[in-house]
Amino acid sequence: MSENITIRPATNDDTQALYIIMRQYIVDFYQQPEPNETDLKSLIQHLLEHPSSGMQFVAIENDRLIGFTTLYFTFSTLKVKRQAVLNDLFVSPQERGKKVGEKLFETCLDYIRKHQFSSMTWETAKDNIIAQSLYNKMGGKQSEWLCYEIN
Repeated sequence: MSENITIRPATNDDTQALYIIMRQYIVDFYQQPEPNETDLKSLIQHLLEHPSSGMQFVAIENDRLIGFTTLYFTFSTLKVKRQAVLNDLFVSPQERGKKVGEKLFETCLDYIRKHQFSSMTWETAKDNIIAQSLYNKMGGKQSEWLCYEIN
């Protein structure tokens, strides 16, 4: 891993770079429709202004944002504690192989443990074998709960 990589909470100064990498994540990686720029920047700003709802960590190398992760916060009734949802973890394709994903994941895990969350959950696409490999390596276990979705 490059010694020049820093993982830290996102700040207002990261908004434009976060917009660019999140757009890459949404459109290029997950092949979803182009997000409205104002809406995506509003989401980034919301997380910065309302840290009780969630937060983002960024990976920086030589003053360039090369990866990010997003945690959203909710509650677990069964555990009577706050719970974190790791909604996004993305590293620019040209920056992979530097263990940035591992550092982002470890930062999220350290955060939820330090703040006494009950757990951190996440999901990934069934065909995203690379992400599944990372999550298995980091000690993740497939949940006994099934994930459902409705639009």
